[in-house]
Parts: sequence; structure tokens; C-alpha cells
Amino acid sequence: MARPFNFSAGPAAMPAEVLQQAADEMLDWRGSGMSVMEMSHRGKEFSAIIETAEADLRELLAVPAEFRILFMQGGGLAENAIVPLNLSRGGKVDFVITGSWSEKSIKEAARYARPVLAASNVDSGHTTLPAPTSWNLSADAQYVHICSNETIHGIELQELPDLKALGSNAPLVIDFSSHVASRPVDWSRVGLAFGGAQKNLGPAGVTLVVVREELLGHALPVCPSAFDYKTVAANASMYNTPPTFSIYMAGLTFQWLKRQTEGGLSGVAAMEQRNIAKASLLYDFLDGSALYFNKVASDCRSRMNIPFFLRDEALNDAFLAGAKGAGLLQLKGHKSVGGMRASIYNAMPLEGVQALVQYMRDFEKTRA
Repeated sequence: MARPFNFSAGPAAMPAEVLQQAADEMLDWRGSGMSVMEMSHRGKEFSAIIETAEADLRELLAVPAEFRILFMQGGGLAENAIVPLNLSRGGKVDFVITGSWSEKSIKEAARYARPVLAASNVDSGHTTLPAPTSWNLSADAQYVHICSNETIHGIELQELPDLKALGSNAPLVIDFSSHVASRPVDWSRVGLAFGGAQKNLGPAGVTLVVVREELLGHALPVCPSAFDYKTVAANASMYNTPPTFSIYMAGLTFQWLKRQTEGGLSGVAAMEQRNIAKASLLYDFLDGSALYFNKVASDCRSRMNIPFFLRDEALNDAFLAGAKGAGLLQLKGHKSVGGMRASIYNAMPLEGVQALVQYMRDFEKTRA
């Protein structure tokens, strides 16, 4: 029997091949006599796992040598505190509000720094993006924070801003939790990127931080040692016991990503082409529908998280019940915005989006 299609926003669907490989290796990882969950994080077996994962991720994301890759804990939400603890020096930090997650970020940063609102899309209900040329950037900001894909409202920056062209010398910090590895990253414009793995890279438990080496070593005195990027980097992400099984699962996902091909492309470039096709299919249907609609401006729609609404909200429960019966799971929108949401991360095949569109089309016909 085929597995249902899981549209959860996170923790999200993982590739079936990865889940099967983990199942096959659960009791005995490659002749070691141990499950990965039972290994010492300082043993040679796990050392091989984490070193391979880091190398594969660096290759996948084309991370330059001047960046350090850190595997941490606490999720993207904790990084809202850990980033200012490491980079703010207690000074000004510019924030661009693009949705719920960046709103959480600026509130958390106020505990450790002096956040400044450089731009916001609140007035549009988080359905548009303020043009970078309109941002009011501080001359003395320690960094500029953006969430490059807002999971709840379905907003995505299609291009990272060039801060130098905007007259700022501050490093750019991006929360790329929900679209990491779905498209290439222009690292020349980035100082630090962070993201929880549970949306597009693996299970919950491990958080990815990619940080320029020159930004290490500036943590506030109050910063816990386990959250000091310099300490974590110096200890190869094993200053404290890392989330070993989550790193292993993410590593399997990295290898799965490396195997993917599309139109002569491979890895992240191949995934981007698939993601464009999946998102276009769903958005095109929504835009032509009389029953469903999406509120986000067309130039900043997310490829990963697609919120949509029924014009008659009295049909919501029937829609969700029918979807579940059709093997289409976790389509209910975030409680803060309502409606529906289809998260179509890398692990979601085109066939899943096709099945969703067909169900939506059939549901609409029965209500016409």
C-alpha cells in the first residue's frame, strides 16, 4: 500500500529511501554491533558519520571554505537568542519583519541587543515584501536579520539582498530553516545562516548554523559556553553531546539529495527545478480556481509553504476530512492564520502535488 502524502510544515515528510535505510541500519550500523542511538559521540563510528555529513552538506550547499558548519541544538527558535548572544556585542541589530518568525526573532533579540526595525510588511498582513531599497538600515548595526522563507505566511525572498549595495557593511543573518537545500545560496551576501533541520533536511533535534569564521569570538559574557559559536567550532560541534541520531538522519538525507538528478542537473540545482515545477502547479491551480485562493503577492510566494483559503470557510472541515481520506495529510493551516497550508519540501514528490490538485479540483466540482 502506498504511503499517504504528508504536507506537514515541520517536522515534515522525509524521503522514503532515507527512512528505509535508517530502518535497515537501526539495530546494527554497518557491522558495528550498535544502533547509532547507542554510539559514543566520541567514538570512531560516530566521528565518521558527522564528518561525512559535514562534507556532504558543504558540497551540496557549495559552502565556501571561510565558513564553518556547526551542528547545534535548540531549533531555529533558540537561534533567535544564540545569534544575538554571539554577534550583537550588545549593540544595534537591524531587523526586517516579513512574517511570524521574524516577529519572534526581533522580540527575542531585545533580551541581548538593541533591535531596530528596518522594514516591515505588517501593514500588508504579511502578503508582500518591502523592497530592499526601502529598508532603513542603521549605520552602526552589528548585523541585519531576515527570515528568507516565512513558513506560516508563505513568503519567500527570491533573491538575497546585497547589503553593500544598500550602503551597509553589516553581515547578513538569514533564517533559512524552511527552504535550506531547496535552492542555491549566494554566500557572498551572507554572514550567517541558520535553520532547524526538521523542515527540509531531516528530523527534529539538530540545527544547522553556517557562519563566517571572522564572526566567531565575539560572544557576550553571558552567552553559555555550549552556545558560543567559537567554542562549538573549535570542538567540531561536539563540545557537548550532539543530537547524534538527528545528525545521522540528516546525513542520510544529504546523501539522498546528492543522488537526485533533474534535466542534467544534480543535488540542490536539481531540487530547485523540481520545486519550481511543484509550486507552479499548485499556484496555477489556485489562481484559476473559484473556490480557493492564495493571498501572497506573486513576486514573493514561497515555493516551500503554500497557504490557501476556501472562500466558504464552512467547508473547511469537510475539505480536511476528504483530504485525509484521500491520503493527503496535515493540510490544516497554522492556527494564527487559519485556512489551509501545503508544505511541499524536497521530500514531497511531484506526484503528491498532482494528487492534491486533483483532489482540490474534484472537491470544488462537488460544491459548484
